[in-house]
Amino acid sequence: MSSPILQPVVALVLWSMVMWAWLYATRIPAMQTAKVALDPTLTSADLAARLPPQVRWKADNYNHLMEQPTLFYAVALTLAVAGQGEGLNATLAWGYFGLRVVHSLVQATTNVIMLRWAVFMLASLVLLALAVSAAMAVF
Repeated sequence: MSSPILQPVVALVLWSMVMWAWLYATRIPAMQTAKVALDPTLTSADLAARLPPQVRWKADNYNHLMEQPTLFYAVALTLAVAGQGEGLNATLAWGYFGLRVVHSLVQATTNVIMLRWAVFMLASLVLLALAVSAAMAVF
């Protein structure tokens, strides 16, 4: 039987794929409109300068989903292997997932920085609680 904490892990991977699809669904048409050539010498900064902010926000968020959530995956898998992936830890993991979805939606739509920061900090505190729980389980 699998650990319940693995469900929000898989959910966050799937959410990352939603953001991946959204970024390309907006980036490709914007690149066509801006007549951006598929030139391998084009830097990320060059591309960013030619695309509207609302398009860049989705790519920025996808990149963010490849950053801190990697710690979440490691901690959640540690808790699952340690037999501590149920109860409060599973609830916290679902909370982290939900907060990352909210963070994505804020960043990809309105990008209100203080709201995005507040959601990020709350998610970080949830991740910290999971990390402490994992530390108590393995040390």
